[in-house]
Order: sequence, then structure tokens, then C-alpha cells
Amino acid sequence: MGQKVNPTGYRTGVMVGWKSRWYASKQEFAELLVEDQKIRSFIKHRKEKFGKPMYPAIAKIEIERTRDEVKVILHSARPGILIGRKGERVEELQKELQEKTGRRINLKIEEISRPEIVAQLVAEDIAEQLAKRSGFRRTMKRAMEQTMEAGAKGIKIQLAGRLGGAEMARREKQISGSIPLSTLRAKIDYGFTEAKIAQGHIGIQVWVNQGMYSEDDIDGVDAKTGQAPKKPKRTYKR
Repeated sequence: MGQKVNPTGYRTGVMVGWKSRWYASKQEFAELLVEDQKIRSFIKHRKEKFGKPMYPAIAKIEIERTRDEVKVILHSARPGILIGRKGERVEELQKELQEKTGRRINLKIEEISRPEIVAQLVAEDIAEQLAKRSGFRRTMKRAMEQTMEAGAKGIKIQLAGRLGGAEMARREKQISGSIPLSTLRAKIDYGFTEAKIAQGHIGIQVWVNQGMYSEDDIDGVDAKTGQAPKKPKRTYKR
């Protein structure tokens, strides 16, 4: 189950809310969906002069739409860099997004208090280290130790590609703690990114077990109303 199902898609609408929250008619839906993708891609892949990401340490981007405006919520481990001096960078980003989409954009930045247990940020940190030609096994081990020390219940890291400059691509994975991928009550965070190295791209997948959901933490649709009754319906034999 864990190898065949995307952990995010598996939990969306049950334990976790959607990253894009809006409704649209059939005629507008495809256009708005592509616009969401363009906004996310623009923010994540924007580079500075020397090739560094302009908006680093963004774990996820949520988008809410109303008739008048588009609300973009950035979850970042480094909100200070995003905001800039006296809010200059936020205003600049807001202006660029408005020009790109032709709609009014409302930007909101939320700080991530423990970036060590956020899977996307762990994956991006590993990618950064691999791009600096660090050894992949040592990088994986260091990332796992940091995550477990920060209070995670378990972590699994899988790298795929020409590891260590080998001619043939292969996969390597390491697991620490418990990762119950089929258990919906487990708060499994999933992150994926690619490290661009001289030999090609290396895919990095990270699963982090952040503990169990309590009833108050569930962000998805209330599933209790849709549960089957406890007593089975009476069956009639033919």
C-alpha cells in the first residue's frame, strides 16, 4: 500500500484539507487550475542572480479564491527572508503575481515552528547538500538524526538516480523509527524534490511520521457523517 499510493492524495479530504480551496463552473475550472499551478511554480522556482532560490524554505502554498481576490498562503520556515526589509519583498511578489494573473492577490505568510519534521523542507535540505557534492549516505544519515531529535516518531528517505556518480541509476532508502503508511490516523508528512547534480537529476522522497491525529487536528471533511451504521443491514437470502 505504501509503495503504490501517494501519501498526500490518500489522506486528502479524510485527514488533511485541500491545498486549493475554491469552487468554479465547468467552463472556468481548467483555467483556474492551470493558474494555481503557475502561481506555485513561479514562487518555488524563482531564482536570484547567482542561482539561489529567491523564496527559500517554503513547505507548501495554499490558495483560496473569492470573487474579488486570490488569497495565497505561504508556509515558510524563514518568514523574515520572504518579508524582506519593511515588507519590500512581499510587496514585490504580490505585484508580480497580480501582473501574471490579472487578479488581485492577497499574500499571507505563516511561520513553520519546527522545520526539521516537515518532509518537504527535509527533502529540499538533502537536495541542497547533494548539489554541493556531499556524500549521499552521510547526508541521509544526518537528516534522519536531525528529524528524530526534533521529536518525529519515524522517518523514511529514498533517493533514486545516479547515486555517487555511478553509471547505472539505482535506489537507496533508509528508515528510522516507525512509518505506518496504511494507517490513516498516523500523521504522515510527505515531501518530494529533485537534486540537480552534474550526473543528472536525483529524486528525493521523504516520509515523516509526526505522531497520531487527535480529533481536533483533523482538517479534512468530517468523515463521521458518512460512516456506515454499526449494525449491518439485514440480508435476505434468495
